[in-house]
Amino acid sequence: MTRNARRGGKIWVRVFPDKPVTVRPAETRMGSGKGSPEYWVAVVKPGRILYEISGVAEIIARRAISLAASKMPIRTQFIISG
Repeated sequence: MTRNARRGGKIWVRVFPDKPVTVRPAETRMGSGKGSPEYWVAVVKPGRILYEISGVAEIIARRAISLAASKMPIRTQFIISG
């Protein structure tokens, strides 16, 4: 996205991984508490805005967002606000 926007645009990422996912070590016995945090995830519910872009023409923004959307495993939508 940043390559398509060049220097003219500004991009905001509106999701942040703030939920830890813990994993117990392999071959451990039951009990002895919870495992240590292995990685962090961002919970994205339907209707959540993932990216914002400003300062560029709509054609350039649409192309940049579509490139980002093609790499995601979910269906996305391009929205123009006011």
